[in-house]
Amino acid sequence: MPMTRSALLLLSLLPTRAPAQQPHELQATPTTVVRGYYWSQAKPVLRIKSGDRVTVHTMITNSPAGLQRAGVDSMKVQQSLRDITTQVTDRGPGGHILTGPIYVEGADSGDVLEVHFESIRAEIDYAYNSFGARSGFIPEDFPGAGKTKIIPLDTIRNIAHFAEGIDIPMRPFFGSVGVSPPAAMGRVSSAPPGIHAGNLDNKDLVAGTTLYIPVWVPGALLEVGDGHAGQGNGEVDITALETSLRGTFTVVVRKDMHLKWPRAETPTHWIVMGIDSNLVTATKNAVREAIDFLVAEKHLTREDAYMLSSVAVDFNITELVDGTVGVHGLIPKYIFTAPRK
Repeated sequence: MPMTRSALLLLSLLPTRAPAQQPHELQATPTTVVRGYYWSQAKPVLRIKSGDRVTVHTMITNSPAGLQRAGVDSMKVQQSLRDITTQVTDRGPGGHILTGPIYVEGADSGDVLEVHFESIRAEIDYAYNSFGARSGFIPEDFPGAGKTKIIPLDTIRNIAHFAEGIDIPMRPFFGSVGVSPPAAMGRVSSAPPGIHAGNLDNKDLVAGTTLYIPVWVPGALLEVGDGHAGQGNGEVDITALETSLRGTFTVVVRKDMHLKWPRAETPTHWIVMGIDSNLVTATKNAVREAIDFLVAEKHLTREDAYMLSSVAVDFNITELVDGTVGVHGLIPKYIFTAPRK
């Protein structure tokens, strides 16, 4: 039936939407990963614009031989891992397989990179946890050769089957999400977190959360890896539920923000972070970050911010095993009851 003139006029007045942008796709291959570092001289493997969506595949940090020795069927070892293991020879000083770097156009030193995690899921049906004779938080208690355990993942029920009668809810997140550190720092190990974020191992950075990272070099040079199906705060034996992940996130350059340390946000909390080689100093850094946030964003006096940090903010140990340790403060949003102006 032909449309009337009035119906056509009504349609012309309705708002129009631009075609939905397809996200960039970045697989983990020998040409799209780095092994064990964040570095201002690393060559970008993808260029994106502020506001773009990107789907990144990350590879389990292990070797095919190591996984097979632990009991993984050779048919379940990803071919990409075999290729990366044999072809990527520029490695270290850390051990993580990181996808990237991603050059974000318009990002420059002094800006903040906003990374919003839209979805994160496991790409294989197993994870591993392991520790060695000289690794973990209490190596003196485990002087033997260590142990590696393969843990089946049920991606339908969303659980990790640790042992008979022990099922762990999966909360996948990227243990390492970071940018290049300042050029003067050179090639930085992927193991310790820092002002560039990197190996934060913060289990709260699941889908639906946002990470804010200070930018130190043009393009930021974002790298992602160290996929975890889940983790306990502290990560005390040095590994989590290590697996391969696929994540889709939106990346935005924030020129209206200026940070000294990474910061994050969940639907219910703001997260401030403290990092140092000393746990007490890391905790002090996190408390000071909480105070700074409350003064700048909620307009409290420093004295009241200190008090509120004591009565309402939870300071948790993020991780204890990466050379530098992490403490993060969870500031609940629900306590701020005044309407926004």
